[in-house]
Amino acid sequence: MGDLKRLLLAGAGHAHVQVLKDWSRKPLAGTELLLVSPGMLAPYSGMVPGWLAGAYRFDEICIDVARLASAAGARLLIDEVAAIDADTRQVRLASGKKLDYDLLSIDIGSTLQPPAVAGDDALVLSLRPLALLHDRWESLLARLQVVADDRPLNVTAVGGGAAGFESLLAVLSRLRSLRPGRKLHGRLVSQATSLLPGFAPGAVRAAGDALARADVAVHLGTEWRDDTGRYDDTGRYGHAERGADTERRTERGDADRGGNDLLLWAVGAKAHDWQQDPSRRGGLAVNEQGFIRVDPRLQSVSHRDVFAAGDCIDWPAPLPKAGVYAVRMGPVLGRNLRAALEGRGLTTYRPQHRFLALLATGDGRAIGSRGRWSAEGRWLWHWKDHIDRGFVRRFSLG
Repeated sequence: MGDLKRLLLAGAGHAHVQVLKDWSRKPLAGTELLLVSPGMLAPYSGMVPGWLAGAYRFDEICIDVARLASAAGARLLIDEVAAIDADTRQVRLASGKKLDYDLLSIDIGSTLQPPAVAGDDALVLSLRPLALLHDRWESLLARLQVVADDRPLNVTAVGGGAAGFESLLAVLSRLRSLRPGRKLHGRLVSQATSLLPGFAPGAVRAAGDALARADVAVHLGTEWRDDTGRYDDTGRYGHAERGADTERRTERGDADRGGNDLLLWAVGAKAHDWQQDPSRRGGLAVNEQGFIRVDPRLQSVSHRDVFAAGDCIDWPAPLPKAGVYAVRMGPVLGRNLRAALEGRGLTTYRPQHRFLALLATGDGRAIGSRGRWSAEGRWLWHWKDHIDRGFVRRFSLG
């Protein structure tokens, strides 16, 4: 590739947008910057529940990747990674195009594997990948609004973590505002024996109260199932077991709550297909699930000219798949990519042990949790809104 070095950014995740922003302020001479992104807009995960609930327009929760790439002097390809040969330093895209690189950085997030649901009337909304969420949600909204009958609508979220909790309350709020005369039943199903594992006890209690206000039945220690078989919330088929702390079961036949008109899938983060396929990832080191193994400098443990960040990685000590980590990785990744290109020493990323989590409840309130501290109220929603808008505004280039 001559004297000009090529830095290839695969994905437009929360870490990479910070790399682009930094590059727009201070480009590195002698380096060609190339970005591969599935779209021209990158949704900010922290604002997705608010968008689902109708509090934001889609463009308000997105970073304009095309504009940011242009400001950074990067060439943008609307495409996705299909395979990597890290030994020959080549990436193959879904379009078939092949790209050589001198340094590769991967920030493509994770995906989910929703089940095939029985029945033509069942609708499924997978909360990942974010790049596909907009079209799926708008299509589902259009289909739900044209249904003429007034029978109760059953909305089920599978997953008792933050994503399942927030998305269920957001979707119920949106649908109730669009069809105020139609009865909605909400249901949250999780194999975990507690709601929001890892959150402060007060936050868990507040979450239970929010679900009760929204008329949501909670099924903990329970597999989700449909007519095609049993499917637990880790993404595996298996034998259904009854949770000791639930009275109402998830089997079809419960007249009020049985069945799913809309299924929200928010569990079991998966690596992308190419990461799980040895023939498509080549010699790139991954863990058993396909997540890219990196060292504390966000550098591949197998290839020193590959870096990765965000939900697509396997950190030396397991980290939750949470956007807050990708955001904090961004500055370290940016410094290390520059250092690698210039032959300098790398910086270590040190994950925070505790972080503030703010969860929207779909009714103008939010729940805050950090360590043992928790709070709930409308003021927390306004605080969350201020923080989230501020993050997106950092990349507006206005």
